[in-house]
Amino acid sequence: MRNAHEIDYQIYGDDMQFVEIELDPRETVVAEAGSMMYMDQAIEMETIFGDGSQENRGLFGSLLGAGKRLLTGESLFMTVFTNAGNGKRHVALAAPYPGKIITLDLAELQGKVICQKDSFLGAAKGVSVGIEFQRKLGAGFFGGEGFIMQKLEGDGLAFVHAGGTIIEKELQHGDMLRVDTGCLVAMTRDVHYDIQFVKGVKTALFGGEGLFFATLRGPGKVWIQSLPFSRLADRIYAAAPQTGGQRKGEGSILGSLGDLLDGDRR
Repeated sequence: MRNAHEIDYQIYGDDMQFVEIELDPRETVVAEAGSMMYMDQAIEMETIFGDGSQENRGLFGSLLGAGKRLLTGESLFMTVFTNAGNGKRHVALAAPYPGKIITLDLAELQGKVICQKDSFLGAAKGVSVGIEFQRKLGAGFFGGEGFIMQKLEGDGLAFVHAGGTIIEKELQHGDMLRVDTGCLVAMTRDVHYDIQFVKGVKTALFGGEGLFFATLRGPGKVWIQSLPFSRLADRIYAAAPQTGGQRKGEGSILGSLGDLLDGDRR
């Protein structure tokens, strides 16, 4: 029998997805602050410190849980949605940027999944959201995306969001996979994670892939995203006129005149 609440759900959309969660009376889901899309009338919403997985732990415990979330770059607060009605009710959580929502059943994943620090979307009440420190300092200081990651523990359902297309890979004993540090979304508890330097000065400086990559060794499952938000943000920033970026004018012969006609220049 699960300790976490047993919730039902359905994921809608393709590139801009949201998950609609069905709650029985008194069932609860915990979500990242600001992720709510809509909810039925009988749903009660409450803002709390931490993830709410440990009730009655006092002010110090609540502040400690909130401080851990702050280390991962998340909000100090989370939102709790509870069905206070008699029948089944729904609440929907929306992804913050284009990508996919992954459903993780922690009961089938040895009770723990380690994920990137900004990927958590929501989970059934009873799932603990904490921090995971990487063993080697090199992974943290030089890996860019590493060192401090989130960990999801428990036996309930959790929803994680990542950018672009998501692929799940099963690593056997002895298997090793090299991944761009920003493309790693999540991994199970037995996967060994480390950061390696890209060999060769020319490759590191001019290869366009960064100076470091993550090495993942089995056994276990890993989830990889094709478009990290940091990569998307860099491209948008580089193309913004306010930062000196210029439009490429794909398929256009108007160039600057096209910008003027489009209203991009005043």
